[in-house]
Amino acid sequence: MTTLVLASQSPARLQTLRNAGIDPVVIVSGVDESQVSGLAPAELALQLAELKCAAVATRDDLPAGSLVLGCDSVLELGGEALGKPEDATDAVRRWQAMRSRSGVLHTGHALRDSANGHVAAATASTTVHFADLSDGEIDAYVATGEPLHVAGAFTVDGLGGAFVTGIEGDHHNVVGLSLPLLRDMVAELGHAWTDLWARPTS
Repeated sequence: MTTLVLASQSPARLQTLRNAGIDPVVIVSGVDESQVSGLAPAELALQLAELKCAAVATRDDLPAGSLVLGCDSVLELGGEALGKPEDATDAVRRWQAMRSRSGVLHTGHALRDSANGHVAAATASTTVHFADLSDGEIDAYVATGEPLHVAGAFTVDGLGGAFVTGIEGDHHNVVGLSLPLLRDMVAELGHAWTDLWARPTS
């Protein structure tokens, strides 16, 4: 069994991995995301993922031979990169701009083998189509607090799921982690995806 270390505090990423049979060790990177700016949305997502991975991969308390995964998601709307909203007012403004439109959710993935330092990195991109929300729906959604903690101010696996009318690409990527892409990256580093599956305790 190979141990996966998730360098993220995202509950959605953790749950996605657990649903796929993987029970990762969570070590939050603590990377200041504001230190990176001026990049195209897809490049921004990848660079932040690489920084998070690198920050955790150098720690002394990693399980031996583990794979360290850093991820970061950015919504591209009209060429602009949108991370987490600054506050409720910003989230409302985002949704007023997003309704009836489509954006591209980019998730950067960086995976490092702690045994030899080899790294695989890639970005998955998924097109998301948003519903035509009324002002009242936007205000009610933002008031729940859910949009304040996620890239693009929406979720597809929570309350925001009713406001997404369609997805082109990997559904899991919109949640924050592309399982098919991660499987390819695990293989690129010489490991078997099934070796990441948690073994039942007897």
